[in-house]
Amino acid sequence: MKSFKLVALEVVEEDGNSVEIPLEDGLIINKENERASWLLEAYTDLSLFDYFQKIHAESREVIVQAVITKRENDPAFFQTKIASLNKFDQHISVLFEGRLRRNRSDYSELLLDSLLEKGFGGQALLEEFRDKMKSKPKLKIKHD
Repeated sequence: MKSFKLVALEVVEEDGNSVEIPLEDGLIINKENERASWLLEAYTDLSLFDYFQKIHAESREVIVQAVITKRENDPAFFQTKIASLNKFDQHISVLFEGRLRRNRSDYSELLLDSLLEKGFGGQALLEEFRDKMKSKPKLKIKHD
């Protein structure tokens, strides 16, 4: 197993929009097992308990977008289910278990697709792409 610091996390909704999860702390573990599974733990604000409780109660799979180790890293996408949800005085711990959905280079493909859909082309496309690769904006993700 290998563990890493989870520095940013978003839950991608079915409509493609995402919910940013403010992290007090976070950890991600590559279990390196035959199922290629990962564990992601988000220690976050108590105000999100009902949001995660609903997802957990429905046993619904969710795509999460995680940034690992450093904020400037590309996000990785995971197909997950909530394995456990624990409530503390002011915070909650949400444990996701899932599999890596896309490799890291796919962010650039998703960004390019998004810019093309918005009508960018030629030099404007190149400039917008370079700018967005630096700022790493949220992208709407298409569910398969």
